Amino acid sequence: MLDLLVHNATLPDGRTGMSIAVQNGQITEVTPGLNAPAQETLDAGGQLVTPPFVDAHFHMDATLSYGLPRVNQSGTLLEGIALWGELKPLLTQEALVERALIYCDWAVAKGLLAIRTHVDVCDPRLLAVDALLEVKQRVAPYLDMQLVAFPQDGILRAPGALENLKRALDKGVDVVGGIPHFERTYEQGTASVKLLCELAAERGLLVDMHCDESDDPLSRHIETLTAETQRLGLQGRVTGSHVTSMHSMDNYCVSKLLPLMAEAQMQVVANPLINITLQGRHDTYPKRRGMTRVPELLAAGVNVAFGHDCVMDPWYSLGSGDMLEVAHMGLHVAQMTSQAAMRQCFDAVTVNAAKVMQLNGYGLEKGCNADFVLLQARNPVEALRLRATRLKVFRRGKLVAQTPASVATLNLPGRPAQTGWTV
Repeated sequence: MLDLLVHNATLPDGRTGMSIAVQNGQITEVTPGLNAPAQETLDAGGQLVTPPFVDAHFHMDATLSYGLPRVNQSGTLLEGIALWGELKPLLTQEALVERALIYCDWAVAKGLLAIRTHVDVCDPRLLAVDALLEVKQRVAPYLDMQLVAFPQDGILRAPGALENLKRALDKGVDVVGGIPHFERTYEQGTASVKLLCELAAERGLLVDMHCDESDDPLSRHIETLTAETQRLGLQGRVTGSHVTSMHSMDNYCVSKLLPLMAEAQMQVVANPLINITLQGRHDTYPKRRGMTRVPELLAAGVNVAFGHDCVMDPWYSLGSGDMLEVAHMGLHVAQMTSQAAMRQCFDAVTVNAAKVMQLNGYGLEKGCNADFVLLQARNPVEALRLRATRLKVFRRGKLVAQTPASVATLNLPGRPAQTGWTV
């Protein structure tokens, strides 16, 4: 007897009337109209069943700290970094854990079951590292968390940062991070990329660098990151996050860069909510959008995911852990409004992001983990349009969150009452 059988589901690829069979936390069958005994059955009612949402770029050590110790008045990236520097000495492990656990609850309710979070290693106490390692262990039954050792103040610029980063990796942090554009000189930025990639190669780890989070078209550390990926045999294991300078580069430069990135199997994470907020701050008009060239990267064969980046922290005062909101902003900023392109934006917060994190057992195929979300929508485009309600969220075949369907009742003068409108 099956543990769970989902009937009448629509899948992201357009298949309808599908059944999903679950046994021992795994999907054992995905086929139309399956009839089999099960301890629990669920009629999806033709609504969309999707793999869980994945956030490939987040800062959980800072989340929900908005207003501590003060508010970012300018709303700029650099004031946010300065404000985080003011907050770090005031942090406690207990408060970090508490805020992170609250956010993880938000995430699960939104069908977000995997998060790659950067954690600052420039504090020699490694307080945030210890806090998030604890959180990772505590949420493991219901959420996959991957930690990136992130030298927020620069691996060469900040005293002791390299040693701190190595200590963080020794404690069990998963991924090597960096921020070359924040080093003191371009040469030091280049040196930091080489140093950190060599460290990752030596330890057999993934790489995810904040790369060229700038409006400066001459900030081209992505070139060095791509070259080092090839030199060290790190193909498929390296991610450039943000890469916003590519928005400002000339087309000739990009035409050379794109095939090199594809050849090196580079991956890119754009952060639409934050990129559109923080970039272009030095412009009057015309004002640049700032987000990297998502359609061109995808057309070149580069895997592109979207991240939330920030929620209620020194850099961004909004956010709720909703990856559909992220994708919704992404399709607008990148002008990806064809039907095919909007589906690519849906993929950017599901399958593409899972590829960045190298999640095992992700998907809606036989043998995958029984992790999926029932959305109040008929297809991915409608899910994006409505930021669809997450009716049910399953982890290893067990229900971990549910939300009542969103409906409205209209009582308009001169017309009969109408109920059942999706809102």
